[in-house]
Amino acid sequence: MYICLPKREVKQLDISKILAAGAASAMTTEQIIKMEIDSWKKSDELRWMVTGQKYYEGDHDILKRKRLVIGMDGQQVEDKNLANNKLVHSIVRKLVDQKVGYLLSKPISIQAKNNTYDEALRGIFDKGFLRLMKNIGKDAINKGRGWLQVYYDENKLAFKRLPPNEVIPLWKDAAHTQLDAIIRVYEVETYEGTTKKIVTKVEFWNHEGVRRYVMGTGDSTLNTSAGLLPDVEAGDVDSHFSVVDADGKERHYNWERVPFVCFKYNDEEQPLIKFIKSLVDDYDLQTSDNSNNLTDLPNSIYVLKEYDDEDLAKFRQNLAAYRAVKVTGGGGVDTLNLEINTEAMKNHLELLRKDIYEFGRGVDTQATDLGSSPSGISLKFLYADLDMDANIIETEFQASLEQLLWFIDQHLNNSGIGDFSNEDVEIIFNRDILINETDAITNAKNSVGIISDETIVANHPWVTNTKDEMKRMEKQREAETADPYEEISRDPNREQPFDGVGAT
Repeated sequence: MYICLPKREVKQLDISKILAAGAASAMTTEQIIKMEIDSWKKSDELRWMVTGQKYYEGDHDILKRKRLVIGMDGQQVEDKNLANNKLVHSIVRKLVDQKVGYLLSKPISIQAKNNTYDEALRGIFDKGFLRLMKNIGKDAINKGRGWLQVYYDENKLAFKRLPPNEVIPLWKDAAHTQLDAIIRVYEVETYEGTTKKIVTKVEFWNHEGVRRYVMGTGDSTLNTSAGLLPDVEAGDVDSHFSVVDADGKERHYNWERVPFVCFKYNDEEQPLIKFIKSLVDDYDLQTSDNSNNLTDLPNSIYVLKEYDDEDLAKFRQNLAAYRAVKVTGGGGVDTLNLEINTEAMKNHLELLRKDIYEFGRGVDTQATDLGSSPSGISLKFLYADLDMDANIIETEFQASLEQLLWFIDQHLNNSGIGDFSNEDVEIIFNRDILINETDAITNAKNSVGIISDETIVANHPWVTNTKDEMKRMEKQREAETADPYEEISRDPNREQPFDGVGAT
Protein backbone atom coordinates (compact mmCIF):
# COMPACT_ATOMS: atom_id res chain seq x y z
CA MET A 1 0.00 0.00 0.00
CA TYR A 2 1.28 3.44 -0.92
CA ILE A 3 0.32 6.35 1.29
CA CYS A 4 1.14 9.91 0.38
CA LEU A 5 -0.04 12.57 2.77
CA PRO A 6 -1.01 15.96 1.36
CA LYS A 7 1.49 18.75 1.55
CA ARG A 8 1.03 20.73 4.73
CA GLU A 9 1.91 24.15 5.95
CA VAL A 10 4.61 24.02 8.61
CA LYS A 11 3.52 25.78 11.77
CA GLN A 12 5.73 27.21 14.46
CA LEU A 13 5.64 25.34 17.75
CA ASP A 14 5.12 27.09 21.05
CA ILE A 15 8.30 25.41 22.21
CA SER A 16 10.12 27.20 19.38
CA LYS A 17 8.82 30.48 20.74
CA ILE A 18 10.11 29.51 24.14
CA LEU A 19 13.47 28.74 22.61
CA ALA A 20 13.53 32.09 20.87
CA ALA A 21 12.59 33.89 24.08
CA GLY A 22 15.28 32.04 25.97
CA ALA A 23 17.94 32.48 23.33
CA ALA A 24 19.92 34.73 25.67
CA SER A 25 20.48 31.81 28.01
CA ALA A 26 21.22 29.52 25.05
CA MET A 27 18.81 26.84 26.27
CA THR A 28 18.57 23.79 24.06
CA THR A 29 15.45 21.82 23.20
CA GLU A 30 16.72 19.01 25.40
CA GLN A 31 17.06 21.35 28.38
CA ILE A 32 13.51 22.59 27.95
CA ILE A 33 12.26 18.99 27.71
CA LYS A 34 14.16 18.13 30.89
CA MET A 35 12.67 21.14 32.70
CA GLU A 36 9.16 20.08 31.65
CA ILE A 37 9.82 16.56 32.93
CA ASP A 38 11.14 17.83 36.28
CA SER A 39 8.13 20.09 36.68
CA TRP A 40 5.77 17.24 35.79
CA LYS A 41 7.25 14.89 38.38
CA LYS A 42 6.58 17.45 41.13
CA SER A 43 3.08 18.40 39.96
CA ASP A 44 -0.17 17.80 41.83
CA GLU A 45 -1.61 16.57 38.54
CA LEU A 46 0.73 13.57 38.46
CA ARG A 47 0.21 12.95 42.18
CA TRP A 48 -3.56 12.69 41.70
CA MET A 49 -3.06 10.36 38.72
CA VAL A 50 -0.96 8.02 40.84
CA THR A 51 -3.45 8.25 43.73
CA GLY A 52 -6.40 7.50 41.46
CA GLN A 53 -4.74 4.37 40.11
CA LYS A 54 -3.71 3.21 43.60
CA TYR A 55 -7.24 3.54 44.98
CA TYR A 56 -8.67 1.73 41.96
CA GLU A 57 -6.31 -1.16 42.70
CA GLY A 58 -7.26 -1.17 46.41
CA ASP A 59 -4.02 0.42 47.68
CA HIS A 60 -5.63 2.86 50.13
CA ASP A 61 -3.90 5.12 52.65
CA ILE A 62 -5.34 3.07 55.54
CA LEU A 63 -2.83 0.33 54.69
CA LYS A 64 -0.01 2.62 55.86
CA ARG A 65 -1.62 3.32 59.22
CA LYS A 66 0.20 2.69 62.50
CA ARG A 67 -1.29 2.61 65.99
CA LEU A 68 0.52 5.31 67.98
CA VAL A 69 0.73 5.93 71.74
CA ILE A 70 2.53 8.47 73.91
CA GLY A 71 6.01 7.15 74.77
CA MET A 72 8.18 7.67 77.81
CA ASP A 73 9.61 10.92 76.40
CA GLY A 74 6.18 12.30 75.58
CA GLN A 75 6.53 11.62 71.85
CA GLN A 76 4.26 9.39 69.80
CA VAL A 77 5.61 5.90 69.17
CA GLU A 78 4.12 2.88 67.40
CA ASP A 79 2.54 0.25 69.64
CA LYS A 80 2.46 -3.08 67.83
CA ASN A 81 0.57 -4.74 70.69
CA LEU A 82 -2.60 -2.85 69.84
CA ALA A 83 -4.97 -4.19 67.24
CA ASN A 84 -4.35 -2.52 63.87
CA ASN A 85 -6.98 -3.77 61.48
CA LYS A 86 -6.82 -2.09 58.06
CA LEU A 87 -10.13 -2.40 56.25
CA VAL A 88 -10.14 -1.37 52.61
CA HIS A 89 -13.46 -0.61 50.89
CA SER A 90 -13.08 -0.67 47.10
CA ILE A 91 -15.89 1.82 46.46
CA VAL A 92 -13.69 3.77 44.05
CA ARG A 93 -13.24 0.68 41.90
CA LYS A 94 -16.98 0.07 41.92
CA LEU A 95 -17.75 3.64 40.88
CA VAL A 96 -15.19 3.60 38.05
CA ASP A 97 -16.33 0.22 36.71
CA GLN A 98 -19.95 1.36 37.02
CA LYS A 99 -19.34 4.41 34.82
CA VAL A 100 -17.29 2.47 32.28
CA GLY A 101 -19.82 -0.35 32.15
CA TYR A 102 -22.73 2.06 31.84
CA LEU A 103 -21.31 4.13 28.98
CA LEU A 104 -18.67 2.02 27.22
CA SER A 105 -19.67 -1.63 27.59
CA LYS A 106 -21.91 -1.78 24.51
CA PRO A 107 -20.72 -1.45 20.89
CA ILE A 108 -20.58 2.08 19.53
CA SER A 109 -23.12 2.80 16.78
CA ILE A 110 -21.71 4.34 13.60
CA GLN A 111 -24.14 6.11 11.30
CA ALA A 112 -22.84 7.56 8.02
CA LYS A 113 -24.99 8.31 4.96
CA ASN A 114 -22.23 7.17 2.59
CA ASN A 115 -22.35 3.35 2.57
CA THR A 116 -18.66 2.98 1.67
CA TYR A 117 -17.67 5.29 4.50
CA ASP A 118 -20.06 3.55 6.88
CA GLU A 119 -18.59 0.14 6.07
CA ALA A 120 -15.02 1.40 6.42
CA LEU A 121 -15.72 2.92 9.85
CA ARG A 122 -17.39 -0.27 11.06
CA GLY A 123 -14.24 -2.16 10.12
CA ILE A 124 -12.13 0.25 12.20
CA PHE A 125 -14.46 0.56 15.21
CA ASP A 126 -14.50 -3.19 15.83
CA LYS A 127 -14.53 -5.19 19.08
CA GLY A 128 -10.84 -4.53 19.62
CA PHE A 129 -11.49 -0.80 19.44
CA LEU A 130 -14.38 -1.17 21.91
CA ARG A 131 -12.03 -2.81 24.41
CA LEU A 132 -9.48 -0.05 23.81
CA MET A 133 -12.13 2.63 24.47
CA LYS A 134 -13.18 0.88 27.67
CA ASN A 135 -9.61 0.96 29.00
CA ILE A 136 -9.08 4.57 27.92
CA GLY A 137 -12.33 5.47 29.67
CA LYS A 138 -11.03 3.83 32.82
CA ASP A 139 -7.82 5.86 32.53
CA ALA A 140 -9.79 9.08 32.07
CA ILE A 141 -11.91 8.53 35.18
CA ASN A 142 -9.00 7.38 37.35
CA LYS A 143 -6.50 9.97 36.15
CA GLY A 144 -8.46 12.79 34.54
CA ARG A 145 -7.14 12.01 31.05
CA GLY A 146 -6.75 9.02 28.78
CA TRP A 147 -4.42 8.91 25.76
CA LEU A 148 -4.65 7.18 22.39
CA GLN A 149 -1.77 7.07 19.91
CA VAL A 150 -2.36 6.72 16.16
CA TYR A 151 0.25 4.65 14.30
CA TYR A 152 0.70 2.10 11.53
CA ASP A 153 1.22 -1.59 12.16
CA GLU A 154 2.39 -3.35 8.99
CA ASN A 155 0.71 -0.75 6.76
CA LYS A 156 -2.52 -1.03 8.78
CA LEU A 157 -3.92 1.92 10.74
CA ALA A 158 -3.79 1.06 14.43
CA PHE A 159 -4.37 2.65 17.82
CA LYS A 160 -2.55 2.25 21.10
CA ARG A 161 -3.44 3.23 24.65
CA LEU A 162 -0.76 5.07 26.62
CA PRO A 163 -0.63 5.41 30.44
CA PRO A 164 -1.61 9.04 31.23
CA ASN A 165 1.15 9.42 33.83
CA GLU A 166 3.69 8.88 31.02
CA VAL A 167 2.38 11.68 28.77
CA ILE A 168 3.16 15.39 29.26
CA PRO A 169 1.01 17.43 26.84
CA LEU A 170 2.08 20.81 25.45
CA TRP A 171 -1.11 22.55 24.35
CA LYS A 172 -1.61 25.26 21.75
CA ASP A 173 -4.59 26.80 23.52
CA ALA A 174 -5.77 27.43 27.06
CA ALA A 175 -8.84 25.21 26.53
CA HIS A 176 -6.57 22.21 25.84
CA THR A 177 -8.23 21.30 22.55
CA GLN A 178 -5.20 21.34 20.20
CA LEU A 179 -1.85 19.68 20.81
CA ASP A 180 1.38 21.46 20.00
CA ALA A 181 3.61 18.60 21.10
CA ILE A 182 3.82 15.84 23.70
CA ILE A 183 6.63 14.48 25.84
CA ARG A 184 6.45 10.84 26.78
CA VAL A 185 8.52 9.53 29.71
CA TYR A 186 8.54 5.81 30.45
CA GLU A 187 10.75 3.10 31.92
CA VAL A 188 11.94 -0.14 30.33
CA GLU A 189 13.86 -3.08 31.73
CA THR A 190 17.17 -3.93 30.13
CA TYR A 191 20.10 -6.17 31.00
CA GLU A 192 23.75 -5.27 31.19
CA GLY A 193 25.35 -8.67 31.24
CA THR A 194 23.47 -10.53 33.98
CA THR A 195 22.32 -7.38 35.79
CA LYS A 196 18.79 -6.07 35.33
CA LYS A 197 18.62 -2.32 34.86
CA ILE A 198 15.78 0.17 34.64
CA VAL A 199 16.27 2.70 31.85
CA THR A 200 14.17 5.87 31.51
CA LYS A 201 13.32 6.76 27.93
CA VAL A 202 11.98 10.05 26.61
CA GLU A 203 10.14 10.79 23.37
CA PHE A 204 9.36 14.26 22.03
CA TRP A 205 6.59 14.31 19.40
CA ASN A 206 5.62 17.35 17.34
CA HIS A 207 4.49 18.07 13.78
CA GLU A 208 7.97 17.40 12.42
CA GLY A 209 8.34 13.88 13.76
CA VAL A 210 9.73 12.32 16.92
CA ARG A 211 13.00 12.63 18.81
CA ARG A 212 14.02 9.83 21.14
CA TYR A 213 16.31 10.04 24.15
CA VAL A 214 17.63 7.96 27.01
CA MET A 215 17.77 9.64 30.40
CA GLY A 216 21.38 9.74 31.53
CA THR A 217 23.21 12.17 33.77
CA GLY A 218 23.75 15.84 33.22
CA ASP A 219 23.24 19.29 34.61
CA SER A 220 20.18 21.07 33.19
CA THR A 221 21.57 24.43 34.36
CA LEU A 222 24.52 24.14 32.01
CA ASN A 223 24.60 24.34 28.23
CA THR A 224 24.59 20.55 27.86
CA SER A 225 22.09 17.87 26.84
CA ALA A 226 20.53 18.09 30.33
CA GLY A 227 21.10 14.39 30.78
CA LEU A 228 19.13 13.42 27.65
CA LEU A 229 21.23 11.23 25.41
CA PRO A 230 20.12 10.34 21.85
CA ASP A 231 18.50 6.89 21.74
CA VAL A 232 20.60 5.54 18.89
CA GLU A 233 19.30 2.00 19.36
CA ALA A 234 15.64 2.93 18.76
CA GLY A 235 16.43 5.78 16.38
CA ASP A 236 17.10 9.23 17.74
CA VAL A 237 15.18 11.08 15.00
CA ASP A 238 12.25 9.58 13.10
CA SER A 239 9.02 10.38 11.29
CA HIS A 240 5.53 9.74 12.65
CA PHE A 241 5.19 6.54 10.66
CA SER A 242 6.59 4.64 7.71
CA VAL A 243 4.95 2.42 5.11
CA VAL A 244 6.18 -0.02 2.52
CA ASP A 245 4.99 0.71 -1.03
CA ALA A 246 4.35 -1.73 -3.85
CA ASP A 247 8.05 -1.69 -4.83
CA GLY A 248 9.07 -2.82 -1.35
CA LYS A 249 10.56 0.55 -0.45
CA GLU A 250 10.01 1.99 3.00
CA ARG A 251 8.81 5.57 2.97
CA HIS A 252 8.54 7.94 5.92
CA TYR A 253 5.71 10.42 6.51
CA ASN A 254 4.42 12.86 9.12
CA TRP A 255 0.84 13.67 9.94
CA GLU A 256 -0.24 17.29 9.85
CA ARG A 257 -1.18 16.88 13.51
CA VAL A 258 0.55 15.33 16.49
CA PRO A 259 -0.67 11.68 16.35
CA PHE A 260 -2.13 11.57 19.86
CA VAL A 261 -5.74 12.06 21.01
CA CYS A 262 -6.69 13.07 24.55
CA PHE A 263 -9.88 11.70 26.15
CA LYS A 264 -10.96 13.73 29.18
CA TYR A 265 -13.12 12.75 32.15
CA ASN A 266 -14.29 16.35 32.44
CA ASP A 267 -13.37 19.77 31.11
CA GLU A 268 -11.07 20.41 34.11
CA GLU A 269 -9.28 17.06 33.52
CA GLN A 270 -9.68 16.15 37.20
CA PRO A 271 -9.91 12.49 38.27
CA LEU A 272 -12.77 11.00 40.26
CA ILE A 273 -10.57 10.30 43.28
CA LYS A 274 -10.04 14.03 43.89
CA PHE A 275 -13.71 14.47 44.79
CA ILE A 276 -14.16 11.50 47.14
CA LYS A 277 -10.76 10.56 48.59
CA SER A 278 -11.33 12.21 51.98
CA LEU A 279 -14.72 10.49 52.29
CA VAL A 280 -13.34 7.07 51.36
CA ASP A 281 -10.41 7.53 53.78
CA ASP A 282 -12.79 8.37 56.63
CA TYR A 283 -14.96 5.35 55.78
CA ASP A 284 -11.90 3.09 55.91
CA LEU A 285 -10.70 4.74 59.14
CA GLN A 286 -13.99 4.55 61.02
CA THR A 287 -14.64 0.92 60.13
CA SER A 288 -11.04 0.00 60.98
CA ASP A 289 -11.25 1.79 64.34
CA ASN A 290 -14.51 0.03 65.09
CA SER A 291 -12.89 -3.28 64.26
CA ASN A 292 -9.93 -2.43 66.49
CA ASN A 293 -12.25 -1.60 69.39
CA LEU A 294 -14.02 -4.93 69.01
CA THR A 295 -10.65 -6.69 68.94
CA ASP A 296 -9.40 -4.81 72.00
CA LEU A 297 -12.68 -5.20 73.91
CA PRO A 298 -11.58 -8.35 75.82
CA ASN A 299 -8.44 -6.44 76.84
CA SER A 300 -10.28 -3.86 78.90
CA ILE A 301 -8.61 -1.22 81.02
CA TYR A 302 -7.45 -2.78 84.30
CA VAL A 303 -7.44 -0.92 87.61
CA LEU A 304 -4.89 -2.49 89.97
CA LYS A 305 -5.07 -2.11 93.76
CA GLU A 306 -1.96 -2.93 95.79
CA TYR A 307 -0.43 -4.91 92.93
CA ASP A 308 2.51 -7.01 94.13
CA ASP A 309 4.83 -5.83 91.34
CA GLU A 310 5.56 -2.73 89.31
CA ASP A 311 6.10 -4.49 85.98
CA LEU A 312 2.83 -4.08 84.05
CA ALA A 313 4.10 -6.24 81.18
CA LYS A 314 4.55 -9.11 83.62
CA PHE A 315 1.00 -8.50 84.89
CA ARG A 316 -0.44 -8.88 81.40
CA GLN A 317 1.64 -11.98 80.82
CA ASN A 318 0.51 -13.64 84.07
CA LEU A 319 -3.10 -12.71 83.36
CA ALA A 320 -2.96 -14.26 79.89
CA ALA A 321 -1.02 -17.38 80.91
CA TYR A 322 -2.40 -18.18 84.38
CA ARG A 323 -5.60 -16.16 84.61
CA ALA A 324 -4.35 -15.01 88.02
CA VAL A 325 -2.73 -11.93 89.55
CA LYS A 326 -0.88 -11.62 92.87
CA VAL A 327 -1.94 -8.66 95.03
CA THR A 328 -1.21 -7.69 98.64
CA GLY A 329 -3.39 -6.59 101.52
CA GLY A 330 -6.85 -5.59 100.40
CA GLY A 331 -5.78 -5.29 96.79
CA GLY A 332 -7.69 -6.42 93.74
CA VAL A 333 -8.26 -5.94 90.01
CA ASP A 334 -11.15 -4.00 88.52
CA THR A 335 -11.90 -3.32 84.83
CA LEU A 336 -13.19 -0.35 82.88
CA ASN A 337 -15.14 -1.54 79.89
CA LEU A 338 -14.93 0.27 76.55
CA GLU A 339 -18.31 1.63 75.51
CA ILE A 340 -18.99 1.43 71.78
CA ASN A 341 -21.78 3.64 70.46
CA THR A 342 -22.94 1.38 67.69
CA GLU A 343 -25.89 3.59 66.71
CA ALA A 344 -23.71 6.68 66.21
CA MET A 345 -21.20 4.60 64.23
CA LYS A 346 -23.94 3.19 62.03
CA ASN A 347 -25.42 6.62 61.29
CA HIS A 348 -22.01 8.10 60.50
CA LEU A 349 -21.13 5.29 58.08
CA GLU A 350 -24.50 5.54 56.36
CA LEU A 351 -24.00 9.28 55.81
CA LEU A 352 -20.45 8.70 54.57
CA ARG A 353 -21.55 6.05 52.12
CA LYS A 354 -24.35 8.29 50.86
CA ASP A 355 -21.92 11.19 50.35
CA ILE A 356 -19.41 8.98 48.51
CA TYR A 357 -22.01 7.84 45.99
CA GLU A 358 -23.54 11.31 45.68
CA PHE A 359 -20.29 13.17 45.01
CA GLY A 360 -18.90 10.20 43.09
CA ARG A 361 -22.07 10.32 40.97
CA GLY A 362 -22.83 6.63 41.12
CA VAL A 363 -25.60 4.22 42.07
CA ASP A 364 -25.49 2.61 45.52
CA THR A 365 -27.55 -0.52 45.01
CA GLN A 366 -27.48 -1.32 48.74
CA ALA A 367 -29.05 1.98 49.77
CA THR A 368 -32.21 1.71 47.69
CA ASP A 369 -35.52 0.03 48.36
CA LEU A 370 -37.29 -0.02 45.02
CA GLY A 371 -38.93 -3.42 45.22
CA SER A 372 -38.54 -6.36 42.86
CA SER A 373 -39.93 -4.55 39.81
CA PRO A 374 -39.21 -0.82 39.97
CA SER A 375 -40.95 1.51 37.54
CA GLY A 376 -39.17 3.42 34.80
CA ILE A 377 -39.53 6.68 36.73
CA SER A 378 -37.91 5.16 39.84
CA LEU A 379 -35.02 3.81 37.79
CA LYS A 380 -34.47 7.19 36.11
CA PHE A 381 -34.33 8.84 39.51
CA LEU A 382 -31.90 6.19 40.78
CA TYR A 383 -29.60 6.63 37.78
CA ALA A 384 -29.86 10.45 37.62
CA ASP A 385 -26.36 11.21 38.96
CA LEU A 386 -24.69 8.44 36.97
CA ASP A 387 -26.50 9.58 33.83
CA MET A 388 -25.39 13.18 34.41
CA ASP A 389 -21.76 12.11 34.71
CA ALA A 390 -22.11 9.91 31.62
CA ASN A 391 -23.41 12.93 29.69
CA ILE A 392 -20.27 14.90 30.59
CA ILE A 393 -17.98 12.02 29.66
CA GLU A 394 -19.83 11.44 26.39
CA THR A 395 -19.51 15.12 25.43
CA GLU A 396 -15.75 15.02 25.98
CA PHE A 397 -15.33 11.67 24.20
CA GLN A 398 -17.42 12.82 21.22
CA ALA A 399 -15.04 15.77 20.75
CA SER A 400 -12.03 13.43 21.02
CA LEU A 401 -13.50 10.98 18.50
CA GLU A 402 -13.93 13.87 16.06
CA GLN A 403 -10.18 14.45 16.32
CA LEU A 404 -9.59 10.74 15.80
CA LEU A 405 -11.83 10.78 12.74
CA TRP A 406 -9.50 13.31 11.14
CA PHE A 407 -6.70 10.70 11.16
CA ILE A 408 -9.08 8.01 9.91
CA ASP A 409 -10.30 10.23 7.06
CA GLN A 410 -6.72 11.01 6.05
CA HIS A 411 -5.89 7.29 6.08
CA LEU A 412 -8.92 6.37 3.94
CA ASN A 413 -8.17 9.15 1.47
CA ASN A 414 -4.48 8.31 1.09
CA SER A 415 -5.27 4.59 0.83
CA GLY A 416 -7.47 5.19 -2.19
CA ILE A 417 -10.72 4.21 -0.48
CA GLY A 418 -12.20 7.69 -0.83
CA ASP A 419 -12.29 11.25 0.43
CA PHE A 420 -14.84 11.39 3.23
CA SER A 421 -13.62 14.53 4.97
CA ASN A 422 -16.88 16.34 4.15
CA GLU A 423 -19.15 13.41 5.01
CA ASP A 424 -21.38 13.60 8.06
CA VAL A 425 -21.04 10.77 10.56
CA GLU A 426 -22.76 10.25 13.87
CA ILE A 427 -21.13 8.22 16.64
CA ILE A 428 -23.57 7.08 19.31
CA PHE A 429 -22.65 5.62 22.71
CA ASN A 430 -25.18 2.92 23.59
CA ARG A 431 -25.59 2.98 27.34
CA ASP A 432 -26.23 -0.12 29.40
CA ILE A 433 -29.36 1.32 31.01
CA LEU A 434 -31.28 -0.70 33.58
CA ILE A 435 -34.92 -0.65 32.48
CA ASN A 436 -38.23 -2.24 33.31
CA GLU A 437 -38.66 -4.53 30.29
CA THR A 438 -42.42 -4.85 30.72
CA ASP A 439 -42.87 -1.07 30.59
CA ALA A 440 -40.50 -0.75 27.61
CA ILE A 441 -42.28 -3.46 25.57
CA THR A 442 -45.69 -1.99 26.39
CA ASN A 443 -44.54 1.46 25.32
CA ALA A 444 -43.15 -0.01 22.09
CA LYS A 445 -46.51 -1.61 21.27
CA ASN A 446 -48.38 1.59 22.01
CA SER A 447 -46.07 3.53 19.67
CA VAL A 448 -46.97 1.53 16.55
CA GLY A 449 -48.38 3.90 13.95
CA ILE A 450 -47.15 6.97 15.80
CA ILE A 451 -43.41 6.71 15.10
CA SER A 452 -41.38 4.68 12.61
CA ASP A 453 -40.92 0.94 13.01
CA GLU A 454 -37.16 1.41 13.00
CA THR A 455 -37.31 3.72 16.03
CA ILE A 456 -39.56 1.26 17.85
CA VAL A 457 -37.21 -1.63 17.08
CA ALA A 458 -34.16 0.40 18.17
CA ASN A 459 -35.74 1.02 21.59
CA HIS A 460 -36.97 -2.54 22.15
CA PRO A 461 -35.04 -4.10 25.08
CA TRP A 462 -34.39 -7.38 23.25
CA VAL A 463 -32.83 -5.84 20.13
CA THR A 464 -29.03 -5.52 19.97
CA ASN A 465 -28.65 -4.57 16.28
CA THR A 466 -31.43 -2.47 14.76
CA LYS A 467 -30.46 -2.97 11.10
CA ASP A 468 -30.17 -6.75 11.42
CA GLU A 469 -33.51 -6.94 13.21
CA MET A 470 -35.21 -4.86 10.50
CA LYS A 471 -33.88 -7.23 7.83
CA ARG A 472 -35.20 -10.25 9.77
CA MET A 473 -38.61 -8.58 10.11
CA GLU A 474 -38.75 -7.87 6.37
CA LYS A 475 -37.83 -11.47 5.58
CA GLN A 476 -40.50 -12.71 7.97
CA ARG A 477 -43.17 -10.48 6.39
CA GLU A 478 -42.27 -11.77 2.91
CA ALA A 479 -42.60 -15.35 4.10
CA GLU A 480 -45.98 -14.69 5.71
CA THR A 481 -47.47 -13.04 2.61
CA ALA A 482 -46.17 -15.61 0.12
CA ASP A 483 -48.67 -17.99 -1.61
CA PRO A 484 -48.23 -21.40 0.06
CA TYR A 485 -49.20 -23.19 -3.20
CA GLU A 486 -46.83 -21.23 -5.39
CA GLU A 487 -43.89 -23.58 -4.89
CA ILE A 488 -46.08 -26.62 -5.52
CA SER A 489 -47.42 -25.24 -8.79
CA ARG A 490 -43.89 -24.62 -10.02
CA ASP A 491 -42.81 -28.25 -9.35
CA PRO A 492 -42.53 -30.06 -12.80
CA ASN A 493 -42.55 -33.49 -11.16
CA ARG A 494 -45.83 -32.87 -9.35
CA GLU A 495 -48.71 -35.19 -10.53
CA GLN A 496 -51.26 -32.99 -12.35
CA PRO A 497 -54.92 -33.23 -11.22
CA PHE A 498 -57.33 -35.19 -13.56
CA ASP A 499 -59.49 -32.79 -15.55
CA GLY A 500 -61.36 -35.35 -17.76
CA VAL A 501 -59.64 -34.33 -21.00
CA GLY A 502 -58.61 -37.30 -23.20
CA ALA A 503 -60.55 -39.83 -21.17
CA THR A 504 -61.78 -42.90 -22.98
